[in-house]
Amino acid sequence: MLASDLTRLEYTAFIKRRAAELGFMACGISRAEFLEEDAPRLEQWLAKGMQGQMRWMENHFDKRLDPRRLVDGAKSVISLLLNYYPTEENQQPDDTFKISKYAYGRDYHHVIKDKLKTLLQDMQAHIGEVGGRAFVDSAPVLDKAWAKKSGLGWVGKNSNLITPGAGSFYFIAELIVDVELTYDGPIRDYCGSCTRCLDACPTQAITEPYVVDGTKCISYFTIELKDQLPQSVAGQFGNWVFGCDICQDVCPWNRFSRPTQETQFQPHPGLKDMRPTDWQEITHEVFNELFRHSAVKRTGYAGLTRNIRFVAGPGPGAGPATEPS
Repeated sequence: MLASDLTRLEYTAFIKRRAAELGFMACGISRAEFLEEDAPRLEQWLAKGMQGQMRWMENHFDKRLDPRRLVDGAKSVISLLLNYYPTEENQQPDDTFKISKYAYGRDYHHVIKDKLKTLLQDMQAHIGEVGGRAFVDSAPVLDKAWAKKSGLGWVGKNSNLITPGAGSFYFIAELIVDVELTYDGPIRDYCGSCTRCLDACPTQAITEPYVVDGTKCISYFTIELKDQLPQSVAGQFGNWVFGCDICQDVCPWNRFSRPTQETQFQPHPGLKDMRPTDWQEITHEVFNELFRHSAVKRTGYAGLTRNIRFVAGPGPGAGPATEPS
């Protein structure tokens, strides 16, 4: 859909206003075009095998770099951020097994997809005929690249998108639509000389600033890897049994993180009360009760218990290791 400058401004203002009303913490818009800067980086990353068993990263290379191959007539990529940072009282204590904060509450795929559907429907009601698709980490879309392009943050040395005044504890999603809008521009990189994320990673997954070897990341081992966990990394996971937040926890920009207002991301009330013995003795029934609607279901009961045994280590009464300082 072609629009005048004035109409584009009005449409853009409506979209950003409605996104905020739906609970998104930020909304940025960029032109749907080929991601020229990201193409060589993605190609090199794949050539080095840093995707490991995440074979889907190898598929649809052209679609990952050009949204017009995903949506006919695509003209705009609407990037949205949704905060998931938990309140301090809802965070797990350091002396027990831990899961990544993003998995505390209801699976983000469902929460965000519902919001995106509503936003697209509202756009269609307000603007008219709008063609487009919603994407939530489930299709060949380079979320961080588009969010960066639309000015929502910069990609930090830990490869996470970082937003001034907000940090990085949020989900990224997109609407790719066939409507011309007013486009935002990127912001500068504010990582500076800081190397806290590189220094803190216990498995040295951040091989150099801005490059993460997926096959060395604790999140990869505890979620994506379906084989037995290699003994070469035994004792390096700290307390993490599903995902890992270390490189975000140490990032100075996350001192600006504020608790989410999204009630669906509140953890199951029993999660923070789980002690090491509770985790080691977890049953199928307890797993289903705690994680029925959580992203933890992705690794399944067998995967989670495998991770717990690995982190606990050998010996009677073994508990979680001490996290790196």
